[in-house]
Amino acid sequence: MPFVNIRILEGHSQKRKDEISRRVTEAISEVAELPKDAIWVVFEDVTKGDWFVGGKVASKPKLP
Repeated sequence: MPFVNIRILEGHSQKRKDEISRRVTEAISEVAELPKDAIWVVFEDVTKGDWFVGGKVASKPKLP
């Protein structure tokens, strides 16, 4: 069974995570020809102080 671990900068809404999970699950299900209930998706919210981009600490998530 596929296990997808998504690390994401804290601050994203549950609605956004739900949509990401749905799309990832659908894509894997289609390509791997697996039932959706065989695919696990886990989110890990990473604090801003623990996320670095280009050697600098991230200040905030880039949300639309």
